[in-house]
This record gives sequence, structure tokens and C-alpha cells, in this order.
Amino acid sequence: MDWTTIDFSWNRARAFLAVAEEGSLSAAAIALGTTQPTVGRQVSALEEELSVVLFERIGNRLALTPVGQELVESVQEMAQAAGRVGRVAAGHSEAVEGIVRVTASDVISAHLLVPALRQIRRKHPGILIDIVASNTTLDLQRREADLAIRNYPPREPELVARHLGTRSAYFYGTPAYLASVGLSGKVAAEDLQRAELISFPSVDTVIGWMRAHGVSLSRSNLAIVCDATLVQWELCRAGLGLAVVMDSVGDADPRVQRVQVDLPPIPVPLYLTAHRELRTSRRLRVVWDILAQTLAPDVPSKR
Repeated sequence: MDWTTIDFSWNRARAFLAVAEEGSLSAAAIALGTTQPTVGRQVSALEEELSVVLFERIGNRLALTPVGQELVESVQEMAQAAGRVGRVAAGHSEAVEGIVRVTASDVISAHLLVPALRQIRRKHPGILIDIVASNTTLDLQRREADLAIRNYPPREPELVARHLGTRSAYFYGTPAYLASVGLSGKVAAEDLQRAELISFPSVDTVIGWMRAHGVSLSRSNLAIVCDATLVQWELCRAGLGLAVVMDSVGDADPRVQRVQVDLPPIPVPLYLTAHRELRTSRRLRVVWDILAQTLAPDVPSKR
């Protein structure tokens, strides 16, 4: 290799890629955990270093020039390679200490992770857990998280997963609300048409599932829409409508009752997912195993 031809700043390239993907200097600064002037200086320095113009301003956004579009793919490959370096380095770390970032939905983070976290802190106090409670998917390949608990298996070949079983979810409401809409005791599926549902924003999917099971709902039945399960649950417990939640959460709450309706349970599959290179890290194996044992206690742990 001719080392004299390699004179390239990764920090500048990273700033360029962040602006290209985020669309503005301010958004890139937030993503990189730095300031907007710093990102601007890094991009300007890269343009000067390469003697090219990488962006042009269109309204409030920065758009790639033709040269910038040509370069961004190569810089993305650099970012992926940098991620692989970090994963390999993490894989050779045998110390049972350090930070492990776990991402899961808000309701799983708040209700299902507690026993696992208690066990990790008791057995391995050197392991620090960062929880990203989010209903959006983080990119494990870019190290946005180390481990993920998801409702679907990974599609990327670089990721490995273990099926933790399938939970069941049901409709719940407060006793007062159920009585007010005639849903106390056993009811028929079509009786749910009298109720208001607290739903995810994917209302068409919700309405389609209900219609497939003989319940004809309209948008007016979905009185409140929210993308956070925990907020849905609090609204349900306040008596504002029905919410769907896993039975391990709903049945344990004395303030609500499960609707005794002639409908099949809503399946909630759980998958523990990680990057295959990260699984060779001892601290990640420890957290992986404890999560697997606590979330799927009847299934022997396999790696």
C-alpha cells in the first residue's frame, strides 16, 4: 500500500456523512453529539481538502452536489468498516464490565426487563446498562444498540437472534368503563363496536385485524391514537377506552379488567437480537444469557 497517498480525516468524513443523512448541520450535530459550528467547520475543511463542493442549499436543507452524491457511498462504506473495527475490538474484550446498550419497546422496558436488570446488577455490578425504550427500530449494525428485544426476527444476515417465545395480548379496560359500554362479563366480538379503542397510529392495520375477526370498526372507534404503549396504558387505566397489552402486564394490574370477548389472543412474539460479532464479547454474552433466561425461562439458553 502506498501510504503517502492516504491523507484523509475520518472526523471530517463522518461529519459529511452525518449531514448527508440527516439533511442539515443542526440535525447532524445532534446525531454526532457536537455543535453545529463544529460540523460546519469539518465539512468546509473536507471540501477544501478535496477541492470540491459537497453540498448546495435548497430552502432549509442541504442537498448533495453531484460530486457529493458520488462520494457519499464510499464514505458509507468507511462508516461500516469503522463499525466493524469497534465490533471486533468489543469481541476481544473479556472483562465482565462496561456499558451494554439494550433497546426494547417502552412497555417491555418498563415491565418485562425488571427481573433481568435486577439479576444483572446483583451478579455483575461492573456491567452498566443503557436502556433505549423506543418503539422504533435502532440499527444494531451501526452500534445504535448492542442488544435488541423485538417482535420480529432480523432480516439482516449480520444479525443473530433467539426466539423468546410468543406472549399473548388482550383488550383491557377499567371496570367503570366496561360497565358504561356494556362490556362487563362475557361479550360477543361485535359488542366491541360500542367501545372506543386507544390505538397505535397504524389505524388501518388495527381496523383490518378487527374486521378479519368479525368486528366492524370505523375510525371513530379509535378515539385516541398514540405511538407509545405506556401512554396508551395510562389512558386506559384512566378510563378513556380499551387498550391492548400483554396479559403479564394487564392481568397484574388491579385497576383494569380483561375484556371477556370471543376473540383469539393477539400474538406478541419476542426475539432477542444482536450483531453476530458482538456476541463474542463476554459482557454481552452475560447480558444475553440473563435476558434469555428471564424472558424465556422454559427454554434452555443456546448460543
